Amino acid sequence: MDTAFAPPITTARLVLREIGESDVEDHVRLFSNPEVVRYLYDTQMGLEQLRAHFERRLWRGLPAEGAWCNLAVDHEGVFVGEVGLGVTSLAHRCYEVGYVFSPEYQGLGFATEATRAMIDAAFRDLKAHRVIARLDARNESSRHLLERLGMRLEAHLVKNEFVKGEWSDELIFAVLEDEWIISPAVD
Repeated sequence: MDTAFAPPITTARLVLREIGESDVEDHVRLFSNPEVVRYLYDTQMGLEQLRAHFERRLWRGLPAEGAWCNLAVDHEGVFVGEVGLGVTSLAHRCYEVGYVFSPEYQGLGFATEATRAMIDAAFRDLKAHRVIARLDARNESSRHLLERLGMRLEAHLVKNEFVKGEWSDELIFAVLEDEWIISPAVD
């Protein structure tokens, strides 16, 4: 696929960049925090598991269908979280956005700003037709973020996944290319 999608992506306050070896400590701190992984598929991981998890996030270009690319999110040179884009279907031009942020940087609008930038890139650079987001229905903060972005709740799947020893509901949000207004470029 010929694409213009490549980091870094710059917003008013953030730089979305390739995840590199220098991010390993921040990555370990982020994904070993029980508050952070509460609504993720991942459980708290040991050091070896965290290292393998980190290696999968290193930038290797836009992934194949069914895979993800993840970018570090920096604010004034400080790692505040990650944002990712999954390739759901090339034939249907559908992508999935995801995000995870350190608790000390939540509530500052960084996740909203970074997620908006990834959705912008999906529509602008990848010519997406549709961008979705999937989340645990109990994750109110994430739900509010997607609503702020103007994404529409399309499904509430009841007890559809067995995660971390319990059945959980899943919400699916979406937005179409003709509904999305791409943010102005940052100089």
